[in-house]
Amino acid sequence: MGRVYGSRKRVLVTGGAGFLGSHLVDRLLGQGHEVLCVDNLFTGAKENIDHLRSHPAFEFMRHDICHPLHVEVDEIYNLACPASPVHYQHDPVQTTKTSVLGAINMLGLAKRLKCRIFQASTSEVYGDPALHPQPESYWGNVNPIGPRSCYDEGKRCAETLFFDYQREHGVEIKVARIFNTYGPRMHPADGRVVSNLIMQALRGEPITVYGDGRQTRSFCYVDDMIDAFVALMASPDGFTGPVNLGNPQECTIAELADRVVGLTGSASTIERRPLPKDDPIRRMPDIGLAREALRWSPKVDLDEGLTRTIDYFRRYVDPAAAPHRPRLVAALRHPG
Repeated sequence: MGRVYGSRKRVLVTGGAGFLGSHLVDRLLGQGHEVLCVDNLFTGAKENIDHLRSHPAFEFMRHDICHPLHVEVDEIYNLACPASPVHYQHDPVQTTKTSVLGAINMLGLAKRLKCRIFQASTSEVYGDPALHPQPESYWGNVNPIGPRSCYDEGKRCAETLFFDYQREHGVEIKVARIFNTYGPRMHPADGRVVSNLIMQALRGEPITVYGDGRQTRSFCYVDDMIDAFVALMASPDGFTGPVNLGNPQECTIAELADRVVGLTGSASTIERRPLPKDDPIRRMPDIGLAREALRWSPKVDLDEGLTRTIDYFRRYVDPAAAPHRPRLVAALRHPG
């Protein structure tokens, strides 16, 4: 059995070299825990955790969670999975394997260790929602055979596995449905709307807006999201989720593009392109459950969060400003 909750713990973070994972690792180390960061570096980057190399409580292991992992820990955060369309559609079979086989392997580990496990699920389980905003009780409107299905259905199946392990084996689970999150350490070539718009604006290139730009998203700054992760993991034993985590302030893509242009001082023009297949028209969380059960809601204003993110991305436009990041600069030239 793991140590008494609230004491110093050894925590496993899968996907710990990724965008959200690396921020979570920072937070857990800051709280005094030991962290085992596991990542196969398919979309994660060592640059995100380089600053932790000499930290006495930090350990990195390169490993693919599609294969069993034999370690001893007190708590597990399962964040491993490509999360942007560009990345998860690059190898859709591997994406599904990561969600499904990865969940089986991490749940098996949690079962053996009798420890609490957190699943990073997604708002994509709602598909292109017919209900707005989306509460946790909504079952979704998902295409099971489309180009996004490897991610959407993979995450839905992972949720099924988590609740079946909880019912059948008594595994203590925490399931978070994560809505659009942004901030420093996003990959500049990940194809997500915030990184796309910022990079195009900083380069002075035409800004790509798909469809008429009236489709909506809600954007949560990374620090707020990590607050929610920690609060969910610390919630009482009987609270499993799933719980929506995101910012309930709705924003059209056209409005976001205008904000980015204004905050960067760019002269970029808007370029319209066809809406990708199965791209949701509206996406906004109902976070009533998170407010009630976790006493959590986002605090960082969109303009403030975008300003911090723009400052981070400026280094990629001027490689001389960040000579220690050649791999990511090369990835921008050949996004593949």
